[in-house]
Amino acid sequence: MPVSQFLDDLASSKPAPGGGSVAGLAGSLGAGLLSMVCNLTLGKKKYADVQEDITVLVGKSEKLRNELTSLIEEDIKAYTFLNDTMKMPRDTDEQKAARDKAMDGALKGATNVPMKIAEACVAVMDLCQETADKGNSNAISDVGVGILLAEAGLRSAALNVLINLGFCKDEAFVKQSREHLNSLLAGRGKLRDEIYDLIVSKL
Repeated sequence: MPVSQFLDDLASSKPAPGGGSVAGLAGSLGAGLLSMVCNLTLGKKKYADVQEDITVLVGKSEKLRNELTSLIEEDIKAYTFLNDTMKMPRDTDEQKAARDKAMDGALKGATNVPMKIAEACVAVMDLCQETADKGNSNAISDVGVGILLAEAGLRSAALNVLINLGFCKDEAFVKQSREHLNSLLAGRGKLRDEIYDLIVSKL
């Protein structure tokens, strides 16, 4: 989907794309910036001693970029399915039971996708320190933008997880999901500040 079409759909009254897809896009953009910094480092004599490390880094960032790009579309599909499920009839007890069962699955699906986005954004953030240390210093500001976007993706995805959990009736699933989400968020603000301050000090 072209960027202009995505933005038009985002701004419209359509149920999707929404915050979850934007979270995936933010994370993907962050990963893309790390890949760019790595590619601007490869083949440069000044960085001859880190070529192997940078090759590994760009492989990781590209894998995450592709994963997050796929999750943008997955989130659109998951939320569209949830929105359609909400419209199921519930006039009779049988219809209510069928809808409740379908809603359980749809809510879990709509929760699991942004959780995957959050996980991938955490992984992108974890690449930023090494990229800042070893990447092309002329592009170090892009690492800073990258970690800000990755954290924005993480926290945006977290909000989408939480709002869906608020409607989920499976208490065990809710508890497990909240605990996992909290573990993903732990220490991320501190890491962002450390890397951001490091980058600013080098500008």
